[in-house]
Amino acid sequence: MPGDSDGSALVRDFETINREDIAIVGGKNASLGEMIGGLKSKGVVVPPGFATTSECYWNFVNFNNIKDKLGNLIQVWQSGKATLADTGKQARDLFLKGDWPVEAKDAIISGYRRLSKKTGLENIAVAVRSSATAEDLPGASFAGQLETFLNISGEQALLTACRKCYASLFTDRAIYYRQTRGFDHMKVALSVGVQQMVRSDRSGSGVMFSIDTESGCDKIILINAAWGLGENVVQGTVNPDEYQVFKPFLDRPGVVPIIEKRLGDKERKMIYSEGEQTTRNVPTSKAERSSLVLNDEDILQLARWACTIENHYGGPMDMEWAKDGITNEVYIVQARPETVQSARKVGTFHEYSVADKGQTLTTGCSIGDAAVAGRVCVIESPTDIDSFLDGSILVTETTDPDWVPIMRKAKAIVTDQGGRTSHAAIVSRELGITAVVGTGNATYILHTGQDITVSCAEGETGFVYEGIAKISSKTVDVSKFPRTKTEVMINLADPSAANRWWQLPCDGIGLARMEFVVSNHIRIHPMALVHFDQVRDDAVKAEIEKITTGYKDKSQYFVDKLALGLARLCAVAYPKPAIIRLSDFKTNEYANLIGGAQYEPQEENPMIGWRGASRYYSPGYKDGFSLECKAIKKLREELGFENAVVMVPFCRTVQEAIRVQNEMGNHGLNRGEHGLKVYVMCEIPSNVILAHEFAKHFDGFSIGSNDLTQLTLGIDRDSGTLASLFSERDEAVKWLIAQAIKRAREAGRKIGLCGQAPSNDPSFASFLVECGINSISVSPGSFLAVKRNVAAAEAEAKGTSGGAVES
Repeated sequence: MPGDSDGSALVRDFETINREDIAIVGGKNASLGEMIGGLKSKGVVVPPGFATTSECYWNFVNFNNIKDKLGNLIQVWQSGKATLADTGKQARDLFLKGDWPVEAKDAIISGYRRLSKKTGLENIAVAVRSSATAEDLPGASFAGQLETFLNISGEQALLTACRKCYASLFTDRAIYYRQTRGFDHMKVALSVGVQQMVRSDRSGSGVMFSIDTESGCDKIILINAAWGLGENVVQGTVNPDEYQVFKPFLDRPGVVPIIEKRLGDKERKMIYSEGEQTTRNVPTSKAERSSLVLNDEDILQLARWACTIENHYGGPMDMEWAKDGITNEVYIVQARPETVQSARKVGTFHEYSVADKGQTLTTGCSIGDAAVAGRVCVIESPTDIDSFLDGSILVTETTDPDWVPIMRKAKAIVTDQGGRTSHAAIVSRELGITAVVGTGNATYILHTGQDITVSCAEGETGFVYEGIAKISSKTVDVSKFPRTKTEVMINLADPSAANRWWQLPCDGIGLARMEFVVSNHIRIHPMALVHFDQVRDDAVKAEIEKITTGYKDKSQYFVDKLALGLARLCAVAYPKPAIIRLSDFKTNEYANLIGGAQYEPQEENPMIGWRGASRYYSPGYKDGFSLECKAIKKLREELGFENAVVMVPFCRTVQEAIRVQNEMGNHGLNRGEHGLKVYVMCEIPSNVILAHEFAKHFDGFSIGSNDLTQLTLGIDRDSGTLASLFSERDEAVKWLIAQAIKRAREAGRKIGLCGQAPSNDPSFASFLVECGINSISVSPGSFLAVKRNVAAAEAEAKGTSGGAVES
């Protein structure tokens, strides 16, 4: 192996080690060597470096007569005769005051000189990282327990940093962690990784997972990014950008499968510093806060590397990356197994629901998918651990490894700062604690003694509600779901909540509501974006400018946001169909969008007014509709989701169907081209009466039972006075539904139902099966009951006493 013949047992270049060497160089360094040796040929770029060995550690310990002293300190603490703080300080002092054995010192200096020569940089700046020999094992992530020192330059500075790394094996948090995990303190050694610094202080860095950290969805790659060195992201002291990439499309030429780009505020960045403090935090500029750290090319490069690394290791991975601001090259600087989602049983998940919610107090990133209620305890520093009441909800600005003893005692955690890959998030997942991170204001809004409910059961946004809500849960084992001939699909609207349903054995998405994405993620009326210069209200114009920062073409903001939102829905269903309903706002709902009041008329009865298909070819909206078409085209052709099916709502006449499809064609959406299917909502009696004619222009029907009931019985579905008369089980409504199914099938067209009836009343599914419907689409929470009901109805129809129908 390279290096001095007498120092090779003490220092190993990364090229000479692999993942079998954990006992010698620890998990972190073994992984770096594994990637350099096994993945360099596959394009994964890792900065060079070397590692001190466990023998080097024991050499230092024995030379300074530390072992027996350490053992005595730990024994006294375990017997309860000393505090953890006193024990940790005395243990660290043993290392910090120790001297280097000559052979160890020479080996480290020789390794450093080789690295400088290899890179052509004198006194090269390096990252000095601790790597414990029990680290990065299943169930033992050590989640930032040990120290890292950045921008270390010079031989003496390196030796000092290595000594500090040894000492960090006995920080209070590390001692506590080993004790609770059952590791023998005197059998864990420490290796030090010395790696060329990437000049991410002039660019950005972050973390990456080859699996969705909350839902465990294995089709998603999650990347977090912030400006400067990566410690702020790892420690959770900034709210980073977040990108999500859809794995199955990464090898498709011409496709850019980035399905989420969320801008973080990134209020500070860590840069190089001179003197004793080698790094420092500085505020980011307005331009940096309003800009994404990574471009598409970088995001895709990292995502492909994540797949390569995952395939090489044979399981989900947690990685750190950095981009050099001088060379613009991207590097992987760490990789370890993901230890939370990968340990969960696939096919089983817990479903929580929250009722009787109080006022929303604050929101942030949800960690986990549970909900808990309890009493707040605001803690400013881990030194205040004695004031924390066990079982309280911990509220604090941010956490680092010193907080772990408190976090273990918390019922839930809420922080001001941090993203889904921050320390608070990682440790909360590992401990199985519900957390909402990155709220921005929790310590300002909440107070000790306050009763709150922390909900992560509603998607990627975590909510903190006032008071004690009613929380219920159930365990779902999808492996026991019956198989049915009738397809059972789900209705989805919120992209941020979509991933949690990835394990449901559904037959696709029967209704994806575009208007949810528009109202919650875009928020601006499309006509106000197309004709931004004509917006008359200065305050509205200023708000649009703020929301669309970075977009010179305001229309493109709508197209990009809508395409990405819909992509996240399609990704959950892929390769099964996702039926996307074009916008179906009523005029009063459109008017509530930013800038909408200028473009919407006031109607006496918006429910049966200017809505659905009639808008798409109208001079008053067709420019806005063009943005919907462009977003669908981007979704299918640029992002790759050809499983997206377009559905036209509230199409009153056959002539209207033709006009709408002509308008779609003007924007490159032609039925049949590139496999595009176009469905129509069957929610107006005319859709049933002329079903054979509508079938000539559409590939399928989807019954909207709410509107069909409203227009059949002449009852406003929003009317409280007439609520008792509104029933989808009315014989007239059921007759129309039966006729619609019969006529669609006669015309050779698929037909499904996406109304609320089967969700509210699973027995309604039996009627639909009897009529021969192709598919039923229900809310995810109703899926299990409806699926079972459909199976029972199919069995009964076949004249059997039970069992499921094979598809």
